[in-house]
Amino acid sequence: MGSFTTLTSADGFSLAAYRAEPEGPVRGGVVVIQEIFGVNPHIQSVADRYAAAGYLAIAPALFDRVQSDVSLGYEDADLQAGIGLAGKIDFKLALADTVAAGAAVSEAGRVGIVGYCFGGTVAAAAAINCGDTFSASASYYGGGTAGLVGTGVPAMPIIVHYGALDHYIPMSDVDKVRNAWSDAEVHVYDADHGFHCDQRASFSPVPAGMAQARTFRLFAKHLG
Repeated sequence: MGSFTTLTSADGFSLAAYRAEPEGPVRGGVVVIQEIFGVNPHIQSVADRYAAAGYLAIAPALFDRVQSDVSLGYEDADLQAGIGLAGKIDFKLALADTVAAGAAVSEAGRVGIVGYCFGGTVAAAAAINCGDTFSASASYYGGGTAGLVGTGVPAMPIIVHYGALDHYIPMSDVDKVRNAWSDAEVHVYDADHGFHCDQRASFSPVPAGMAQARTFRLFAKHLG
């Protein structure tokens, strides 16, 4: 459904992005932020899903600043490679590239952001810092989300999805987010980290479906 294009960030840096066009009436734009595995076929399929729901969707390749064309699988070697790449990312530049992606789909109307894992933290940070670009945010199991507490509060409606069995994110972090962001919609599912990715062993279809339905409702309400 989609194809790759090029974005230009505020500092002039060019990065790739997967863009998926809706076939019917346009309901707004959605920026899809990758896991640590890059803009791989799964993230492309997520963008396609939002396009099928009527949103002009785009997934920026946020790892392009350290390595281009990153598309990893889910084996242990891929995980370690992804962790290494994520550790080299300048988070402020990642947010700038995310804003560039939002601007690229703003022709569709109001823009939402959804992110998974690494992208879940980016989506939450965008909710705090990028209110001029985005109108709603959905964060899935962002390991750094609790670390954002104290840096500000979301400037837009946000939904945050966690797994109760997530060995990367303790429930104390979930409670920290819930207590600090009183207006956020926080959900905890009987699932592990990565439960929304249907290409991972931790995929859990019922929690994934519930989280997707809630995210669709958020965007339908705030994007149009």
